[in-house]
Amino acid sequence: MRIISGSHKGRRITAPKGLPVRPTTDMAKEALFNILNNNYYFEDLEVLDLFSGTGNISFEFASRGSREIMAVDKDYRCIKFIAKMAKELDFNISAIKSDVFKFIEKVNLNFDIIFVDPPYSFSNEDCSKIASIVFQRQLLNENGTLIIEHSKHTDLSDLENFKYMKKYGGSIFSFFELNKTME
Repeated sequence: MRIISGSHKGRRITAPKGLPVRPTTDMAKEALFNILNNNYYFEDLEVLDLFSGTGNISFEFASRGSREIMAVDKDYRCIKFIAKMAKELDFNISAIKSDVFKFIEKVNLNFDIIFVDPPYSFSNEDCSKIASIVFQRQLLNENGTLIIEHSKHTDLSDLENFKYMKKYGGSIFSFFELNKTME
């Protein structure tokens, strides 16, 4: 994997073999960050990266100057690798070993972007549960976005707060934003 833009543009990062991950492809990541680049100033962002795996997405946000990044994964080896690379690259990433569902049920912080990349074997119900908890617990800042990466076999378009989806190769990104009511 490589960092596409920012202070470490072009930097290749090689994760240890045997991690239980499926990193977002460079093509899909570049497309995702092109969308985000049109809507956000990265320097202002507080980001939560759930099922962070190799830290691929966290590293991209950090390279682009995002203020605060939390990377959450239940695999100790993934968290250890993210922490090691964050230190080596001088990135402001907090690597947290936790079950994602337990983490989002307890965290008392808000984020501008919550990126979720669960295993592709996750069901619609599992993805729906994550989205539901994020919005019930009000984990997004005003104008924040929840992005769930999933396979073409998962359809999240009927979930509350769904806005749109983009497909890149075998990856689909579903975007969610808080439905604002008119006063």
